[in-house]
Amino acid sequence: VPEHVWRINLDVPEEAQQNLSFGAADRWWEQTDLTKLILASNKLESLSEDVQLLPALTMLDVHDNQLTSLPSALGQLENLQKLDVSHNKLRSLPEELLQLPRLRSLLVQHNELSLLPEGLGQLLTLEELDVSNNQLTAIPTSFALLVNLVRLNLACNQLKELPADLSAMKSLRQLDCTKNYLETVPSKLATMASLEQLYLRKNKLRSLPEFPSCKLLKELHAGENQIEILNAENLKQLSSLCVLELRDNKIKAVPEEITVLQKLERLDLANNDISRLPYTLGNLPQLKFLALEGNPLRTIRRDLLQKGTQELLKYLRSKIQDDGPGPNEEPPVTAMTLPSQSKVNTHAIATLKLLEYSDKQAAEIPAAVFDAVGTNPVATVNFSKNQLREIPPRLVELKDSVCDVSLGFNKISSVSSELCLLHKLTHLDLRNNVLTALPEGMEALKRLHTINLAFNRFKVFPSVLYHLPALETILLSNNQVGSIDPVQLKGMDKLGTLDLQNNDLLQVPPELGNCENLRSLLLEGNPFRTPRAAILAKGTAAVLEYLRSRIPT
Repeated sequence: VPEHVWRINLDVPEEAQQNLSFGAADRWWEQTDLTKLILASNKLESLSEDVQLLPALTMLDVHDNQLTSLPSALGQLENLQKLDVSHNKLRSLPEELLQLPRLRSLLVQHNELSLLPEGLGQLLTLEELDVSNNQLTAIPTSFALLVNLVRLNLACNQLKELPADLSAMKSLRQLDCTKNYLETVPSKLATMASLEQLYLRKNKLRSLPEFPSCKLLKELHAGENQIEILNAENLKQLSSLCVLELRDNKIKAVPEEITVLQKLERLDLANNDISRLPYTLGNLPQLKFLALEGNPLRTIRRDLLQKGTQELLKYLRSKIQDDGPGPNEEPPVTAMTLPSQSKVNTHAIATLKLLEYSDKQAAEIPAAVFDAVGTNPVATVNFSKNQLREIPPRLVELKDSVCDVSLGFNKISSVSSELCLLHKLTHLDLRNNVLTALPEGMEALKRLHTINLAFNRFKVFPSVLYHLPALETILLSNNQVGSIDPVQLKGMDKLGTLDLQNNDLLQVPPELGNCENLRSLLLEGNPFRTPRAAILAKGTAAVLEYLRSRIPT
């Protein structure tokens, strides 16, 4: 920095040495002391201690230089309100900095700090502190004293935990902890009464933190974590929430209680494991944006997801009216229910043609369940979420009427010949089992149009599927399938949806582009190089067109 910059308050300007007549604008003896000095985006490697010659400075900006340290004389700038030393190479901050009585904004992001001065809490007037993009592994406990702090940015460090004392920051409105190694958030943080925006993206959280006192919290960003469960109780406390961002987690279900978030405007649940949604979501009055792509949703067609939020909400509202009891509710005990069959809803058998024995963790289906059917025709069987190791042999008794069978979330390792006799079968759900193959005998299922084999252990595409002419939907995501036969797939003229996400496809055969009936081809999460992600993101039509262009002529 040129010497005369530091001495600008002291030295008489050159023209005063000459005997000139001064106009009103040049009366240098009336000039005030320098209050703002901006030296940003230069190549400064150090700052002179002479900075103390500018005691009136309220702002000093030296961001984007090559500074490795700061002069201790900074501590004498008692009028300084804003100090920006971001984007340098600082390894530490001088203790003298802690003496600045009026400092309101301290920006030190993008440096090489591995620790902060223990006494940082002495900067009682501080309102904004940004220490993001450093190498911090801990936060000084004295942070708790920063009761006037409004914005705190701790993003992109190496923090494994947050001190519970942060809860003493009564004025804090924005807290950014993106991209650290946090596994939990201290429950005391929930008492931060002023908190409005909380960023927890890209950490290692397994559950959503609880916020009983954060009545003002408007934005909660917790995407790219390992959250599996949305606790209904936690949601009930977030009455002011406008933005809830939970994309790229492992959430399996959305509780009905989400409807308490009456002010919610944006809800991002993309890329989770959600299979069904509460239809009451359609009733959120302010919701303008709802992202659901990348979930194994059964109840919502993919083309509906692409029509945008308003269409989706309209569909969900339309389903509320015709939605009976939820799939996990116990059937009511009616007069028709015999004591020995109290777990079997005979009313559902007679009126809904539904035989349900799900979510019981049963190793086999009790005989009483099949006995209760009597002469009633059963169209739908739901034995999901049990511990079945084989397909119940007595299913074959229902072969003249059953068309929809759910056996998902069991431990079934092979498909028995009995299943191949269910000649009216149209829907078969075998997701989340341990299947490695399908028997050729399944060729007999001429009416089958939807099969869900996601989350199994297939290493090869089950060849029998090529011989089922009515198939419209094949869901085979999250297996280990290594290749597909495009010529045989082209022969399946009804096939509209093929989901092969998260498999082991090393290449996509260009001839797949000839399968022009495909309306939805999902290939994300495979190790192939082409088509690249940018092409996949454009949707099925673009992918097919790209593949056709690669067919050797």
